[in-house]
Parts: sequence; structure tokens; C-alpha cells
Amino acid sequence: WLKWPLVRWQNSFSSCLIHLSRSVGAMGANKVVQKSKEAKMKAAMAGGRSRKKKWSKGKVKEKLANMVMFDKATYDKMMKEIPKAKLITPSVVSERLKVNGSVARQAIRHLEEKGLIAHVGEKHHAQLIYTRKIGGDGE
Repeated sequence: WLKWPLVRWQNSFSSCLIHLSRSVGAMGANKVVQKSKEAKMKAAMAGGRSRKKKWSKGKVKEKLANMVMFDKATYDKMMKEIPKAKLITPSVVSERLKVNGSVARQAIRHLEEKGLIAHVGEKHHAQLIYTRKIGGDGE
């Protein structure tokens, strides 16, 4: 087994020694003491416990701090801006004025009673879709 490295590296003596030392070192590293079956089982069980799947918390929606009552500034803004919008629904009112959904529905009813907005299509108890009043403003 010593002839193979010498034949391969016969060009220079120093490279031959380097190759011999590497091949001997590699052969010495192959002699690793194998673990017993009990030791392998313990290692496998311990590895399984440490690598448990971590579940994600999911996307957390940010909590909206919408008002539950109208103050004077918000009421004035509602009376000025909402009748000019093309589409008026509780979600649009809630988003623009930062008020609760139930407050937005009350605001829409209030604007309809005053005659500032008009209902679109057939009236439905749940689907409140309104638009600006056409003709009343001179449009």
C-alpha cells in the first residue's frame, strides 16, 4: 500500500511526503468507535425532543380604536364630507370618520332623514348602500 502514493508522486520528494502524511492521517481517522444500540436510541430520542415544531402565531390584526359616540368636530365633518361621497356605506363612514360600525349606521340614517343622501336600489335591512343626492345641490 505504500507503493501507490510513491508511484503517483515520484516527481518531487516533498510532495510525496505530504501525500503520504495525508493518506496515513485519513486512514487513521477511519477508526471511530461505534456507539452501542442503547446510546444511539438515547441520542435519537433526545434529538426528537429538542426539535419540536414551533407553530406561528398567525397574522395579528391591529385593534382599531374607533369612537363610540360623535363629538362636535366629528359630527361637523360627517355633515360636510359624507353627503359629497359617491358611495356611502357603514364601512366607508366608519373608515373616514374613525367611528364604530353601529355609530356609522346611525349617521347614515340621520343623513337620510335630513334628505342629504339617497338610497340605491331596493331597500334592504342589512345592506345599506347610499349615494349623494342628485339634483338637490344643483348638480
